[in-house]
Amino acid sequence: MTRALALAACWVVLGTTSFAQDVPAKRLDSWPQWRGPNADGVAPHGDPPLKWDQSTNVKWKVAIPGAGSGTPIVWDDKIFVLTAIDTGREDQATPTSAQEPTASPAQGQENRGGRGGGGRGRSGGGAPADPAPKTVHRFDILCLDRNTGDVVWQKTATEQTPHEGRHATNTFASASAVTDGRRLYASFGSRGIFCYDLDGTFKWKQDLGDMQTRRGFGEGSSPALYGDALVVNWDQEVGSFIACLDANTGEERWRKARDEVSTWATPFVIEHDGIVQVIANGANRTRSYNLATGDLEWECGGQARNPIASPVVRNGVVYCMTGFQGYALYAIPLAARGDVTDSDKILWRRTDAGPYVPSPLLYDDQLYFTKGDQAILCSMNAETGEPLYSPKRLGDLGTVYASPVGAAGRVYITDREGVTLVLEHGTEFRELAVNKIDETVNASPVIVGKELLLRGDKHLYCIAEE
Repeated sequence: MTRALALAACWVVLGTTSFAQDVPAKRLDSWPQWRGPNADGVAPHGDPPLKWDQSTNVKWKVAIPGAGSGTPIVWDDKIFVLTAIDTGREDQATPTSAQEPTASPAQGQENRGGRGGGGRGRSGGGAPADPAPKTVHRFDILCLDRNTGDVVWQKTATEQTPHEGRHATNTFASASAVTDGRRLYASFGSRGIFCYDLDGTFKWKQDLGDMQTRRGFGEGSSPALYGDALVVNWDQEVGSFIACLDANTGEERWRKARDEVSTWATPFVIEHDGIVQVIANGANRTRSYNLATGDLEWECGGQARNPIASPVVRNGVVYCMTGFQGYALYAIPLAARGDVTDSDKILWRRTDAGPYVPSPLLYDDQLYFTKGDQAILCSMNAETGEPLYSPKRLGDLGTVYASPVGAAGRVYITDREGVTLVLEHGTEFRELAVNKIDETVNASPVIVGKELLLRGDKHLYCIAEE
């Protein structure tokens, strides 16, 4: 699912600023949220390897206990990973969560969780859902050393028995954490939202209740951070809402009801013309909320079902996409106000393609996205919506859940079988390399400097030139 998060750093693009303006530029060399420093899938300073396999250009490979499909995040030399570990213990009592979560064994853990290989919550195609488990799960946060893969610290945020099941390809830890370089914010959804400093010291927790997702398919939206505001989208079958928490204390600043059913998209937070907007995709409408008040700035109907893809923004325009049981792609100016559905305020729209599980990559002025979750790549001019080349079937790839990423003039697309196709970034389709690891991959790749991180269902790989 997630998606996780609209933050960004100290970047100004034609008058549009994303994320906190006082964050140092080193954020561009980190990956502080699930879609990277600018929340668009691009690593501006990245230059990862072109080729690798199980035994070539693997700097390190470490087992991750339990099961999780959330993309890792990186700050400087620390990598943060969320996971859910099935303890095998029958539930004898109500869920417990320590006032201060406890430390867990740092090393030597086997992969004891439920079925690995979850994607970010998806609920389509009549796919089966696993029933609610009857055993206690441990919800852990791991901090790894980026240079070695060694565990720096591991904390158990809570031990609970999940109240509902999950899609067969989802996990109970499908969201990504987010950091501002001072604190780490980790959402386990219905199990709670937890804050630590980067050394693993517990700060606060917040419980927003138990989410009821469509057919018990599970959760996946990641929180979005902007300055001292943490935004959480809580779309479910009944009683959906979006909430803004004080990032320092976890207390609610505001909560707004949403006329939506289950979605799994991560919000995008962006400042434009002095107003910070929270843009949340939805099956009924895409909506923009004022971060300070929660008031609605604009809304647009017309999306398809089961929104999972997160919005992306460039030059004062937001691009919202869906791709299940129909396709929708809208280019909406951030200056819009009110209900813009079917109005001339929409810059352009398309209904011939859109991503289902993966979020789009916005690289310079070029959009890259899959058609549904198929290995069919679409690329469009973000300004005009015109295709730059016809949809291309990626013959080396199968089903795609991971979102594409870009760096150093290259585009990296990873499928569920662990195959990564590397393309040249540009208006013509040119394949550069095909790489494979022997593991299911649903989490999106992460690019930091000359390294690429791939989270499989059992291991985390650090890909770097030998």
